[in-house]
Amino acid sequence: MAENLTQSQRDILADAAARGVKATVWGIFASACLAVVKILAGILGNSYALVADGVESVLDIMSSLMVWGGLRIASQPATERFPYGYGKAEPLAALVVSTVLLGAAVAIAMKSLIEIRTPHHMPEPFTLIVLIGVILTKEMMFRILFRTGENIGSKAMQTDAWHHRSDSLTSIAAFIGISVALCMGPGYESADDWAALFAAGVIGFNGVRLFRSAFRDVLDVSPSPELILRIREIADAVPDVEDTEKCRVRRSGLVLFIDLHVIVDGGLSVREGHDIAHLVKESLMGSELSIQDVTVHIEPTPTPFS
Repeated sequence: MAENLTQSQRDILADAAARGVKATVWGIFASACLAVVKILAGILGNSYALVADGVESVLDIMSSLMVWGGLRIASQPATERFPYGYGKAEPLAALVVSTVLLGAAVAIAMKSLIEIRTPHHMPEPFTLIVLIGVILTKEMMFRILFRTGENIGSKAMQTDAWHHRSDSLTSIAAFIGISVALCMGPGYESADDWAALFAAGVIGFNGVRLFRSAFRDVLDVSPSPELILRIREIADAVPDVEDTEKCRVRRSGLVLFIDLHVIVDGGLSVREGHDIAHLVKESLMGSELSIQDVTVHIEPTPTPFS
């Protein structure tokens, strides 16, 4: 990544980005296959819920492409013009994906309401078999992508994984709606469309939740207290460091930037304080945390009143 990172850390981050790209590409291929199967099955089987589900899978492809692009850009090294790197491309991709989710929710809800008021044929039983396969595949995709996103610290990948979970939930709703229509018989054809409307609500809920998460990263919201505590523990373990304060952390893609105030003996020389600051920086950047840069400000211990 950036020049401040060690070669080992650059290798780890490059490997993380490569894993994310590989999992995302696999998700794109799977979503493309599922989209074709669902749309064709929905048209031939008279199920709008299944057609809507297929459209949602097409959106999965778009979102995965955005995540792929975001990861590729975020993994690029910092430049003179972009000294903090391109990490913000990753949460920006997550913002776009969540916005697509919200748009899909609105479109599916509007179409469902139209279909509810429009008489149509009963869905075909074979659509249930298609949905069972879809649900199992999508749930597997969610687990793989979300686990990979967690491991490499990618918000965009976790957002994309929830997109697949939303798709799985829409398939479950479609399965229930079609089952009700087939079991109850004539007069219950709209159960399929009510299922699609419910699915739109689920998609919208996840879209709002994921949008808020990505938006927080773009605004540099402070990370978890556990991460702050771990950073301060590493700094406090450095010899001659008496305490730490004002620990500010912001995430940029797969890496962290830290501003830290370190308290040392006020009687130390400027050179000694400078050396301690370097030791703190080296300890943090050599830790298990993906830290790209650390700014250390030295504070003297308070002088007691005489």
